[in-house]
This record gives sequence, C-alpha cells and structure tokens, in this order.
Amino acid sequence: MRGSCCCGAIAYEIDPPLGRIAHCHCKTCQKVQGAAFSSNAFIPHERFRWIHGQELLSDYESSPGKRRYFCPRCGSHLLAIRQGQPHVILRVASLDDDPQPGEQTHIWTSHDRPWLNYSAELPSFPEFPPAD
Repeated sequence: MRGSCCCGAIAYEIDPPLGRIAHCHCKTCQKVQGAAFSSNAFIPHERFRWIHGQELLSDYESSPGKRRYFCPRCGSHLLAIRQGQPHVILRVASLDDDPQPGEQTHIWTSHDRPWLNYSAELPSFPEFPPAD
C-alpha cells in the first residue's frame, strides 16, 4: 500500500495488512490534525519504507520521546515515532490506497470535544485500550 502527503512531495509504502485502526481523541492529536480525532495504525518499522521525499520531512517532538513527522510544504501529518517502539504510528488518512482495515477502536475519548457525535458501534475507551 502506498501513501503520500497532500502535495505529493513525500511518499511511502507499507506492506499489508494494515491491522487495527485506533481513532485517537487525545488533545495533542486534535491540535496536530485540526480534527476531533486522528485515525492511526501501528506498522512495524520493517514493513514501512519511504519512496521519495524523506529528506524533506519536518518533525516535532510533541511529548518526550515522541516525534511527529509532516511535510513542510503542505503540512500533511504522515506518521509519528515513539522512541524505543517497534512500530511507526501511521496516519491512516495519508494512505492513497484503500487500507481495508481490520478492527477499529476509539481511544482517549476522555478528551472528546463536547460537539463530537460518533458511532457507538465501535468499542471506545477513556484512554488506551486494555492490552490484548
């Protein structure tokens, strides 16, 4: 599967399957994405590759040990990497291909905006989901 920023300057690919999507409602994701939540998938480092534009990436340490990577030209947020973790946190909406997601869940709903009304069909957790 391939993905890119809005202007196309940066592109990547991942080896499927995508796996679980976590819709994160934390305040940091809200601010960075400019949305009520950010849809993320955890992709092992060895299944993620830059195709082009990696040298253009800008990054920001949003919390200790967590860096968010984005295109400085168009502002598209592509992924985050938490130091010491075996995966990248991919922004699913940056995929160009249909990810055909598996399980989905909402996390950090304790930070929901009062105006947000989302489907109760998906499991929700006030912070992180319990460990599998």
